[in-house]
Amino acid sequence: MNTGFDSDKYLKEQSAAILERAAKFGDKLYLEFGGKLICDFHAARVLPGFDPDAKIKLLQRLKDKVDIIICIHAGAIEEKKMRADFGVSYDIDTLRTIDDLRTWGLDVRAVVVTRYCDQPAVKVFLNRLKRRGIKVYTHRPIDGYPTDVDTIASDKGYGANAYIETERPIVVVTGPGSNSGKMATCLSQVYHEYKRGIKAGYAKFETFPVWNLPLKHPVNLAYEAATADVGDVNMVDPFQLDARNEMAVNYNRDIEIFPVVRRICARIMAPEQLYVSPTEMGVNQVGFAITDDKIVRDAAVQEIIRRYFRALCDYATGDCDKETADRIKLLLDELGVTDTDRKVVLPARRAAELASKQPDKGSDNIYCGAAIELADGKIITGKNSPLLHAASSCVLNAIKYLAGLPDNLPLLSDNVLESVGKLKKDVFRNRQISLSLNETLVALSVSGPANPAARMAMAVLPQLSGCEMHTSHIPAAGDELGLRRLGIHLTSDPQFTSRNLFME
Repeated sequence: MNTGFDSDKYLKEQSAAILERAAKFGDKLYLEFGGKLICDFHAARVLPGFDPDAKIKLLQRLKDKVDIIICIHAGAIEEKKMRADFGVSYDIDTLRTIDDLRTWGLDVRAVVVTRYCDQPAVKVFLNRLKRRGIKVYTHRPIDGYPTDVDTIASDKGYGANAYIETERPIVVVTGPGSNSGKMATCLSQVYHEYKRGIKAGYAKFETFPVWNLPLKHPVNLAYEAATADVGDVNMVDPFQLDARNEMAVNYNRDIEIFPVVRRICARIMAPEQLYVSPTEMGVNQVGFAITDDKIVRDAAVQEIIRRYFRALCDYATGDCDKETADRIKLLLDELGVTDTDRKVVLPARRAAELASKQPDKGSDNIYCGAAIELADGKIITGKNSPLLHAASSCVLNAIKYLAGLPDNLPLLSDNVLESVGKLKKDVFRNRQISLSLNETLVALSVSGPANPAARMAMAVLPQLSGCEMHTSHIPAAGDELGLRRLGIHLTSDPQFTSRNLFME
C-alpha cells in the first residue's frame, strides 16, 4: 500500500521538539498527551505510513527522562464508556495500557481518577488497582472550574488535589479518550511544584488537528469526523494570528478555553513562560513528516466515510444521536463525496442481493453481503448462508484467493461445520447455528493439522491486516471481534440482521 508519511522523521523531530520545550521550563515539564498513546489507528489510517505505536516509541527514546501518569474521568468509569476501536470500556483500556507500557519497558507512575464523587463503580476500580500494586490518586471536582480562576489557582482548588510524586524532568499525562482531566491534572501539578519552589511548565502534545495544514484539509476534517459526537470544530487560531501573524489551525474547545488557561498559568508560572496562543502551547511536528499530500488527502477522505458509517450504525443501536451522523454528512458534502466512494460498499450490497436468490436461506432473517478490498486492489465478496455469516464467507474466499487455492475448494469440511453447529444448537442453546467469523477462524485453525488447504489459508491471514471491508448489515459481535483481531478496517450499513432484539 502507498505511504504518504515518514514515521522515522516524525519520531526524530517530535522527540527533539519535546526536549527543546522541556528545556524552556528548567526543572519540570508536564506534557499532556492527547489522542491514543498506543495503537493510534486513526492516525495510521489518515496518514498512511504513520506507525500506530509512534507515541510509545517516542517515550522509549525519552525513557530515562519521562514519568507517566494516566488520568481517567470517574464518570467514564461509572457510565462504562467504550473505546470503539478496541471494543473495551475506558477502565479496562486503562489496565490494558498499563500492561502494554510494561511490555515496552515503561512503568506508570500513577493512575489519577478525576472528578471523583465516591461512585461505587469507581471504588471497585480503585481497589482493583491498589491490590495490584498501582499507585492511585483521586481529584475531586473544583467549584467554579474552569472560569473561577481565583478559586482554581488556590489551595481550595488545585491545592486541594493530592500531589503526585514524580522523579524525572518530563511527566507525560495521558488518558483513555477526551475529557479525562489531563490538562487539569497537569496544571494542578504545576501549581504544587510552584508552591514547592520548583520551576515547572505545561505543554500539549496532540496529533490532530494538524496546526500547519489548511483548515479544510481532509486530515483536519477527519479529526472533526472523529470527534463529531462531542461537536469539535476546527478553527483558525485567532491568538496565533494576532500575536505572530501566522495562520494556524486549532479546535474550538482549546481556543475557547485558552484565555482562562492563560490566566491560570499567569498565577503559577513566570511571565516569560506564558504562551501567546493554544497553538504555541502545543508540541506537534506531524505536519512536517507528510511526504505525499495526495495520498494523505485520499486516505483522510476514506476515514471520514468510515466515520459516517460508524455514526449511522451507532445511531441505529442507540449509542449516539442523529446529529453526530449529520455533522459527518456535512463534511462529506463539503468534500463532494458520498458513502459509495468507498470501493467495497456497492460490491457488498450486490452480494446481499445475490444472497436473496439462494434457494435455502436457513434461519437468518435478512440477506447479508460483505466485500473486502485486498492490497492488490482485488475485491472479494461473500454472502450469508445457513452455515456461515457473510463476513465468514468473505474472509474464507479472500484467503483462498491469497493462497492460490481454487474458489470452489471448501476450507471447512461438512463434519466440522456440522459439529460446531451442533454445539451451538444443542449445548449453547443458540437459535442460529451459522458460524460468525470468530467461530470460523477457530474452526479453520483446528482443521489445519488434517487439512493442507486450511493450513495454507491460515498462513496468509496476516495479509488481511489493513484491508478494507464493508458489510450490508450491522455485524454480529463475533464478526466484529474477528475482523478487529485480523486488523481489517470495517464499515457497515445500518441494517440489523434480524428482528430479534437480542442476538447471540
